[in-house]
Amino acid sequence: MEPITPSDEPKDYTPEQMAALKRVADDLHKLNGAVVNAVEAGLTVELMRVSRYHSQDGQWGDQNVPIVS
Repeated sequence: MEPITPSDEPKDYTPEQMAALKRVADDLHKLNGAVVNAVEAGLTVELMRVSRYHSQDGQWGDQNVPIVS
């Protein structure tokens, strides 16, 4: 799976931001693999947003839980 990199992606990330971005990308790759494994084992998996984390500086990120049937 190739990462999505918009052409207008900022090039001035700090080293801490790059490390955080890499960790999110790596963890999402693992999550996608786990979803595939669960589906192949006969489960249906949906990820549902349950909350949104907000920083005091205005950034936000979705937090999800799996709904499995």
